[in-house]
Amino acid sequence: MAAVVLDGKALSKKIEASLADRVAALKEKDDGRTPILATILVGEDPASATYVKMKGNACSRVGMESRKILLSRETTTDELLAEIDTLNLDPDVHGILLQHPVPDQIDERRCFDRIALEKDVDGVTCLGFGRMTMGEAAYGSATPAGIMTILKEYGIPIEGKHAVVVGRSPILGKPMAMMLLNENATVTICHSRTKDLPALVRQAEIVVGAVGKPEFIEGDWIQDGAVVVDAGYHPGGVGDVELSAVADRCAAYTPVPGGVGPMTIATLITQTVEAAEKSLG
Repeated sequence: MAAVVLDGKALSKKIEASLADRVAALKEKDDGRTPILATILVGEDPASATYVKMKGNACSRVGMESRKILLSRETTTDELLAEIDTLNLDPDVHGILLQHPVPDQIDERRCFDRIALEKDVDGVTCLGFGRMTMGEAAYGSATPAGIMTILKEYGIPIEGKHAVVVGRSPILGKPMAMMLLNENATVTICHSRTKDLPALVRQAEIVVGAVGKPEFIEGDWIQDGAVVVDAGYHPGGVGDVELSAVADRCAAYTPVPGGVGPMTIATLITQTVEAAEKSLG
């Protein structure tokens, strides 16, 4: 049986169409005011600038606004905190995105945690992570939340399955593991110091590649019939998993590109619209 392609690009378009209706309803309810996502870019990293532009384009497609704040590479932690404080207090701003990474002189974690919980639509604060982990209301980190939406949309069983997450970053690997655990999967988190990684990956019924290294997870590590989620993207259009070696053996997989990436942005926009709806009661 051919593997199911978990098409995040197609799903993101479906979600955007629904969001456009919700944004139109908000405008009608609030005298034409639209949800606003504020994006903060510190420095001139080309990849980060591209990501911010893509997020702005997604806002435009659903009829909402993005407010771009561009800060110099020399920006200090205190200056960035002041900018975040201003956005926290602005009632017209419903979501705040601080583009990762920031220059080395900035305390990124301190700045992430300054974002108000109700505007943390990218799910980057410690408070939001803790609440999500405990099953309380919070916006999930956008990439793993997008992955969960893909799995649910395609009817991929999670409860009781053994999921192996390769990677433990605070905005991908760790929240991914907690989201799967909250859906009653049995979760193993692997990382750079894990011993006998191939043997652990071979046990997985759901494999999530979140390690940030091109094709690090080899095809022969993955058992037949597994569900493969590749959250990586690298030059040459490859992800963290050697998909070419496993696509004909797995039950389902996210393509690279066109799988997880579009859903990250769709989730960010969805959570901004939710924040706007909550602000209007």
